[in-house]
Amino acid sequence: MKYFKCLKSDIDPAPFLEEIGSISDAWDLSTGRQDKIAVQREAKAIPLRGLRKSAIRGRARRDVHESRWTTGSAQYPVARAFLESFAKEQASILGRAKIVCLPAGKRVYPHIDRGEYYRVRNRYHLVLTSTHGSWMKAGDEEVRMQQGELWWFDNDQMHEANNDGDQDRVHMIFDMLPSHLAEDVLGSAA
Repeated sequence: MKYFKCLKSDIDPAPFLEEIGSISDAWDLSTGRQDKIAVQREAKAIPLRGLRKSAIRGRARRDVHESRWTTGSAQYPVARAFLESFAKEQASILGRAKIVCLPAGKRVYPHIDRGEYYRVRNRYHLVLTSTHGSWMKAGDEEVRMQQGELWWFDNDQMHEANNDGDQDRVHMIFDMLPSHLAEDVLGSAA
């Protein structure tokens, strides 16, 4: 496969799910994804890392490289520790990250993540829940990601997702910048 690669298949989702379940109304605290991004309108999200708004300085949001932990991410130490550990393991710098719920029967519509931010980063999905596999398509390839699997996929390709199961599908989705690109992308701030 060109557009997908399963990197790990034995990650226990229980600690992540317990963490999410311990936060009252976790899925309703931030509605920016469904309110502002048409192709994501059916998905709910818990933002863990977002773009650093002070760094926008006239750039389009998709061209802002600088990111930071969200205030709410402090409630998710298990997720944060996983992201930090995996970034170190991959010799990469964390970018934006979120936990995303795609309810049963809902979808993420076909799109390409455009902009300088996405052009230089790798996109990952950690599957926390999925009834019978999370269906995704990128380019001309389709996969069914299973619970506990961590996948890289090429979000520079036209991609989409569909929850054809009967329960919520929950993924942690995050981006990482390979360290060898840091100085070129982030300059002296790297």
